[in-house]
Parts: sequence; C-alpha cells; structure tokens
Amino acid sequence: MKKYLFCAAIMLAATAAHAQQDLNSAADALRYTQDNLTGTARFRAMSGAFGAVGGDMSSIGVNPAGSAIFLYNSGTATVSSYNVSNKANYFGTSQKQNDNSFDLNQVGAVFVFNNAKEGAFMNKFTLGFNYENTNSFENTLNIRGVNPTNSLDRYFLRYANGIGNEGPVADEVLSGNSNDYVSYSFIDQQAYLGYNAYVFDPNTSPVGAPYVSNVPARGNYYQESYINTTGFNGKVALNFAAQLKEKLYVGANINVHFADYINTTSLYEDTNNPNTTGLQWYQLDTRRYTYGGGVSFNVGAIAKVTEAFRVGLAYESPTWLRLQDEITQSVTANNDGTTTGYNPGATFVTDDYTIKSPSKYTGSLAYIFGKSGLLSVDYALRNYGNTKYTGNKYTALNTELANTLDWAGELRIGGEYRIKAFSLRGGYRYQQSPYKNSGSVGGLTGATAGFGFALGGGSRLDLAYSWYQRKTNTALFTPGLTDAARVNTTGNNIILSYTIDL
Repeated sequence: MKKYLFCAAIMLAATAAHAQQDLNSAADALRYTQDNLTGTARFRAMSGAFGAVGGDMSSIGVNPAGSAIFLYNSGTATVSSYNVSNKANYFGTSQKQNDNSFDLNQVGAVFVFNNAKEGAFMNKFTLGFNYENTNSFENTLNIRGVNPTNSLDRYFLRYANGIGNEGPVADEVLSGNSNDYVSYSFIDQQAYLGYNAYVFDPNTSPVGAPYVSNVPARGNYYQESYINTTGFNGKVALNFAAQLKEKLYVGANINVHFADYINTTSLYEDTNNPNTTGLQWYQLDTRRYTYGGGVSFNVGAIAKVTEAFRVGLAYESPTWLRLQDEITQSVTANNDGTTTGYNPGATFVTDDYTIKSPSKYTGSLAYIFGKSGLLSVDYALRNYGNTKYTGNKYTALNTELANTLDWAGELRIGGEYRIKAFSLRGGYRYQQSPYKNSGSVGGLTGATAGFGFALGGGSRLDLAYSWYQRKTNTALFTPGLTDAARVNTTGNNIILSYTIDL
C-alpha cells in the first residue's frame, strides 16, 4: 500500500511540476526583470543617463550616490501619459492596435544634512526615498490572420495526450461532472476545456494518440488573439548617501519591489469546416492575474576627477521576487450549428514561486560645463542567462533560460543646455536583446527630449517626451503553439514633473 501511495505522490508531483513550468516561461521572467525608462521628466528627457550626474530623484535608482549631489532638501512628483502602438503581422495579415493610459508614476524626496565642521571627512549625508513604476504593463495587442497549416487544437491536445511521462488525461476526467473542475490540476483543466469545446475526442482506432482532433485537416484556419494587459512593476528605494572630502560621493539603497500584472487573452479559431455539421469555431478566454513582491539593494559611488569631470560606478543586486498566479478560464464553441459555452466559475491558484533576476553593473561618465549644461553617458550590463525560477520543479525551465538568454548591454546618452531659468534636454538609448537569438526579440531603440523652467522660490517644472521601438515574435498563445506574429511596438510617452527645493 505504501508503495502505491508513494508512486501516486511522485506522479502528482510530476504533474504539478509540468503545470507550473507550462504556466511560466522566459518571457514571463523577463517581464519582471527588465526595467523600462521611467522616472522624473528631467531624468527621462536625458534618457536616464544620470549615473555620474546625480541630483535627481530618479538618479538614485541608477547610482545611489546621486542623492549626495543634492544641495537642498528636495521633493519631486511626476505624472505620465503612455501611448503604446502595436502593429502585428500574422501570415501576411497586418493589424494595428493602440493603448493609452495615464498615472502618477513617481514621487520622492531627499533630505540633506550638512556638516558645518571645516575639513571634516564627511561633508554631508542624505536620507531619501523614491517610489517609481519601473515598468508599465498597459498594452493591447490584436493578432489575426489565416494559418495555412496549424490549428490551435495543438494546445489542447498537448495536455490531453500527456506531457512528459505522466500519460494522457483519463477519460473519466474529461467526462466528469463540471463541479469536479475546481479540483483538477491545471493540465487536466486545459484538457477538460478543449473536450467541452469539442476540439478533440477519444481515439477509437487502436493506433495513434489517445485523443484526436475534431478540427478538419484542411488548413487555412482563421485565427485571432486579442491580448490586453494592465499593471506595473513598482519599486520603493530607501536611500542613504554621503559626500566624503568633497571629491567622493557614496550611497546605498534598500529596494522594496511590487508586481501587479493582469493578462486577459481571447483566443479564437474558425476551423474552415465547409459542412453544416461538426466543429465550426471555438474560443478560449483566459485571465491571468500575477502579483507579489520582493527585495534588492544597490550600492554606488561618484568621483569628481576634476571640477568638471565625474566618473560613476554602481552595482544592483539580484531581485528576489515572490509571485503567485490566479487563473480563470471559459470556453465557447459552435458545433453542428449550435453555440454552447462552458464557464466553470472557478479560479486556479498556483503555488508561490520566486524569480531571481540577474545583477546589474553600471559605469558612467559625465562632463559638467559649469552652469551652462552637461553631457553624460551610462553603460549598464546584465547577464540574463542568470535569471532563475527557484525550486526543483523548474530545472528544465532554468536550463532553457540559461540556454536562450545572454549578456545584454544598455547604452544611455544624455545632454542638457541651460539658458538662465530655461533648460533644454535630449537623449538616446539602445538596449540589446537579452536573447542569444535576437531575431525573436530585437533590441530596443529610443530617443528623448524635453525642457525645464525654474519657477522661482526653489521650484521647477519639467516636461519630457520619450519614444522607443522594438520588434518581437509573439505567439498567439503559449505553450504548445510555435506559430508567431511579428510585432512592431512603438511607445510615445509625455512626462510632467514638479520639483521643489527647501
């Protein structure tokens, strides 16, 4: 008896491991480990090239020593307008989709404590905090076209016929009472939904897979995937920095991270069935809500080589982000001219899991032209191959991450020119693809511009415009489907910040 219980436990653990790995991918890990250009308007107008500049609330996220550049107590709040445009091409059919959003994406303050003692080793120290949305997930993507060969039935059959060594889903599970759905594993749920959508049936032939498709093998299937995502990655940085002997600035952050992500996908296929009987079309609706939090830390230094020339160096630790998923699904189908639907009204809650992001190294140079302006360059480097899911059940996925992801650099260049109370700014950035095969996810190119105006009384308004573009291969639905659309994503953001010095 103990032997049978042990074998059952092993099979259940294997099924859970496959389900958990299926729910997560390299793309999911990168969603929470890559930062976009966010922060104050001044920071973004110069493409975030602030590693050796400092003196801006968002600069402490690049190099914590930057807060020691502040001369006075200061606070900044920022609002942003986001526009993301996606042009998807799927087997020759193009579809464009826009998404707009608006939020308060940054608020922070720094407090300066000067040492009045002349010749002191520590001239001053600062305490600060800054909250930022490090990445916005507000996006809408519409992919549609005619697939000449592959049906979406492959998604459901993959689960029904068995993943790994655990074997096919049992007939009694597929034909079971709908009340049992909530007790099924994720793998069994996917097979159950496909069966209730009439996508497949048991194979009555003694040869072949246990389950076979009801989709006619004619090809030219019309397919559509409507994907809407909302949410953000957020970070609170608690900062300490100091100026030492007027030439060296050092600092450190403890960061608290937040993740909140909702992906709603509607997947549709017309089976190209010319008959009035049989499966005509089906649609799978999925809502995945991911949430959690984590911690990391930063350390950094800025050295004044001369009064005009500065050098910065910073290190950001891995982020240990603990997450959980809640998944709800429903299916609709038209079979024999009759439309039926199945909505279990149940939420599948996954086990907690942790993503460890790669550490980040940033080197910076800046030249200050007195009160006239500055030029700055940052270069950051990360080995995305070190991204990991924790736990033994993710061994295969971690191997995939190590094999597909690579070192990636990011170049940021920014400049500022001041004319009395008015400042003009501009910047450029390029972010390498984190994939060894950059054809699947290309590099990101961006350009920025902006201006600032001192209002008097220690306050300032800053306005910035940020543009970026990236091309990616995006699957209609994962896993099990290899056909992907080529998506060209363009972002246009407008940012407004208000800063007051006390």
